Amino acid sequence: MKKQAGEFRRLERIIKGFANHYRLGILYLLHGEPGLTVEQVAKRLNTGYMNASDHLRKMTIAGLISKYNQGANVLHRLTPRALLVLGFCKKLK
Repeated sequence: MKKQAGEFRRLERIIKGFANHYRLGILYLLHGEPGLTVEQVAKRLNTGYMNASDHLRKMTIAGLISKYNQGANVLHRLTPRALLVLGFCKKLK
C-alpha cells in the first residue's frame, strides 16, 4: 500500500498541475505558442505577472512545463507529459 500511496501522490501532483482554468489556458497557449516568457503568458491570459508566474511554477513542479534560457529571457514550453494531458483534456471536451 505504501508504494501505491506514493504513486497516488505523484498522480495527485500531476493532476493539481492542470486543475485550474488559468493552468488549462496555459496548456493551450503554450501548445500553440511555445517559448513564451512569464510576461507574455500574463499578457495573453489577461492576468498579472505574479499570478502567471505562480501557475507556471506549479505546472513546472508537476512536470508539465520546462524552462529554458534564451539570452536574458526564461522561456516556457510544454513537456511530453503536458502533451498527454492536453490530449486527455481535448477528449473530455
